[in-house]
Amino acid sequence: MAYIDNILFALLFAAGIYWFAQSLGKLRRNILLGRDLDLTDNKPMRWRTMIRVALGQSKMVTRPTAAIMHIFVYVGFIIINIELLEIVIDGIFGTHRVLSFLGPLYTFLIATFEVLALLVLIGCVVFLVRRNIIKLKRFVSKDLDGWPRSDANYILITEILLMSAFLFMNAADRQLQVMGYSHYHEMSSAAFPISQWLIPIYGDASPEALIMVERFCWWFHIAGILAFMNYLPYSKHLHILFAFPNTFYSNLKAKGGFSNPENVQNEVKAMMDPSFTPPAPPEGQIQRFGAKDVTDLSWKQLMDAYTCTECGRCTSACPANNTGKLLSPRKIMMATRDRLEEVGANIDSNKGSFVEDGKPLLGTYITPEELWACTSCNACVQECPVNIDPLSIIIDLRRYMVMEESAAPAELNMMLTNLENNGAPWQFSPSDRLNWANEE
Repeated sequence: MAYIDNILFALLFAAGIYWFAQSLGKLRRNILLGRDLDLTDNKPMRWRTMIRVALGQSKMVTRPTAAIMHIFVYVGFIIINIELLEIVIDGIFGTHRVLSFLGPLYTFLIATFEVLALLVLIGCVVFLVRRNIIKLKRFVSKDLDGWPRSDANYILITEILLMSAFLFMNAADRQLQVMGYSHYHEMSSAAFPISQWLIPIYGDASPEALIMVERFCWWFHIAGILAFMNYLPYSKHLHILFAFPNTFYSNLKAKGGFSNPENVQNEVKAMMDPSFTPPAPPEGQIQRFGAKDVTDLSWKQLMDAYTCTECGRCTSACPANNTGKLLSPRKIMMATRDRLEEVGANIDSNKGSFVEDGKPLLGTYITPEELWACTSCNACVQECPVNIDPLSIIIDLRRYMVMEESAAPAELNMMLTNLENNGAPWQFSPSDRLNWANEE
């Protein structure tokens, strides 16, 4: 029977890793649908940014309660899963607590895992309360209606169940150790600072019943982790993985500076120098000024969309949103990700090539009203805990409307006309600019 269990475990583990790798491959494919962008400069600064922002979570501390709970959940969940090494070895070879030969170190590790499991439980409960009972403003926004709100709750409940299974597994294991039953060799009680308080729940349960509980929790824990891992690519919690590369490839330039696309520069050069011929766009690519769809954005902007945690800090800091405007930077990122997922599904269903579906990002997912509400203040960029840049997407979409469709607001079109005709935003010819000085 044990032999069959080992085979079933190996198959389950291999399938989980395979499906996860397949999902990551599709995510990588989707991200690389974006325009090429070289972000390999200043690597020492990039490493420091990643360590400070992604690992050190330096931008989370502006909201202390959320920061402390997030550290509990994030650090606790990651460190506890170090135990996966032992679970995999035990599952494949049929051993039990194979690393217990480490003695005092093993006792320390298991005790640490239990304390962290309790902290994860506390953090998840606090987050559930904030979302569903206290209902903080940024968590009840209509941006999160439907799946996004459910997604957050599913993840929190899953983490609570996984940590509970870990603790109840240890409690049953400890009771079997005390009984001296079979291969459950007794360890120091110091290894079970939390689960030992759960042992009375089992009462006078027989060894067979305790083994059933211990084995059920063991299988539930590993199966749950594999399921959680394969759920990540479909969830906002993908930031667990993408936060690190996303912060590494952060924009290191001063906020407020706009990009100057090469194709725009080439058009200006052609206007100034008739002998200059702009280079042809790469084969298969449409030459556009700005962005109409996700494939017009850069790969970094698409990675931003996948990295979005949907925490709403950007929207809560947005002055346009706070004054009742339609704009929500969080919704911009969620819409970009939804459209990118749709494009990826289109490619999959059409044997590797995209078939035009008439549903571009601009107009279908994001409206001009949202885009023109933006004040370009960079508050959303400053607030994001993983250095996402919603403003860059907004600017590229607005650039397309202005340069390709001449679809700017009347006030902006008037200013652009004045700049073209008069060299200034005002409706005065250059020769009349100093007339105000002659007035008495």
